[in-house]
Amino acid sequence: MTEDQKKMIAAFRFGVICDFVNGPRLEHGERERLLREKYGRKWPIPFSAKTSISRGTIQRWIGLYETGNGKLESLYPRDRRDKGKSRSIDADTESSLLHVRSEFPCATAEGVIRIMNERKLITPGVDLNISNVYRLLHSHDLMRPKVGKPEDRRKFEAQYPNDLWQSDVMHGPRVDFEGKRKKTYLIAIIDDHSRLIPYARFYFSERLEFYIDAFEKALLKRGLPRKLYVDNGAAFRSHHLSHIAASLGIALIHARPYKPQGKGKIERWFKTVRTRFLPTFTGRTIEEINDGLSAWLENYHSRKHGSTGQTPFERFTSNMECLRAAPRNLKDHFRKTARRKVAKDRTITLNGRLFEGPVLLIGKRVELLYHESRPTEVEIVFHKKTYGPARPVDVHVNCRIKRDKNSNTDMTPEKGPKYRGGRLWSGGKGEKK
Repeated sequence: MTEDQKKMIAAFRFGVICDFVNGPRLEHGERERLLREKYGRKWPIPFSAKTSISRGTIQRWIGLYETGNGKLESLYPRDRRDKGKSRSIDADTESSLLHVRSEFPCATAEGVIRIMNERKLITPGVDLNISNVYRLLHSHDLMRPKVGKPEDRRKFEAQYPNDLWQSDVMHGPRVDFEGKRKKTYLIAIIDDHSRLIPYARFYFSERLEFYIDAFEKALLKRGLPRKLYVDNGAAFRSHHLSHIAASLGIALIHARPYKPQGKGKIERWFKTVRTRFLPTFTGRTIEEINDGLSAWLENYHSRKHGSTGQTPFERFTSNMECLRAAPRNLKDHFRKTARRKVAKDRTITLNGRLFEGPVLLIGKRVELLYHESRPTEVEIVFHKKTYGPARPVDVHVNCRIKRDKNSNTDMTPEKGPKYRGGRLWSGGKGEKK
């Protein structure tokens, strides 16, 4: 019973006995007449289906009020002496219930009853039902998951656009692909200050190569953020992504494991996608769902946001002086780095392909910079100095190249008669035999 309910009951009780305690002392005959009047009438008793009050109850209330020195609290209804205990469950069964609950802290009330029946721990004649068991366990604070000390979590927002980007991956719907239904993944990035989406697209995988594609396009479209806040997935923990971010002056921050609260804005946006975009999507291919998402984002960016009171586009562009444009050589920052030793024949092996290195770097360990999407375009770097692109090895061309005594290469092919097919065993027409 709440404090307000107790106050209402106490006020009602005082109204019943006020003639006996709040006035001149009554003669015996007058007191008896008032008592008969009060216990003989009907009363609207708060929180009770009863309408009458017995003589003894009225006298008890008068005694409580007088011994309580006229304090209204003395008329409060008393809590049950057996509070926290079930009247329908005996002590032995209750003790067994609490023991089973301590042994299986994650079990439901129904699961606890099943275990009690299996172990025959219920006293004969006692009928356990879910509501009684739940009430008993709840009174002992055994129905709540055990949590540690409450954390100091505070609502936050980046002060300027591109101060902080949040990014994550959402499981998307299945679409048609090569005669089958294939699952999609929505890779998205949100600006913490404005709620603008720098980039979002459905892919067939959440692997690193797809996330890097989305990240690069977001940078090209909206500039460089100062911080990128991501999850702990394999793609987000890759050294390649960490290197890309560091080379662009972006701090890569990972959320604490099993603590998704810090990514609340991107999670809330994913909920909006599930409830507002996906129910209206009628296409069947990944191209159609991405076209639909692009059109929906245009509407989203021009609609006033409930948290900021501005449209995401207005809020993002209100401080243009804070934005850092992506560098012209942005693609170079996304190249992978491999370290290889230049062999004696000048060859370098990378991902199953043979390339040629400079003569000066024979025996040296060099760095090879390349894009996975363009594996034949490789730059050679040694001691932070570039030696230009590496050429794929062509063994047939190398067969015709002259080399002098100083190992200098002469790319001019050897001069001499060309091979004439069909004339190895006999002279041609007009030739001397």
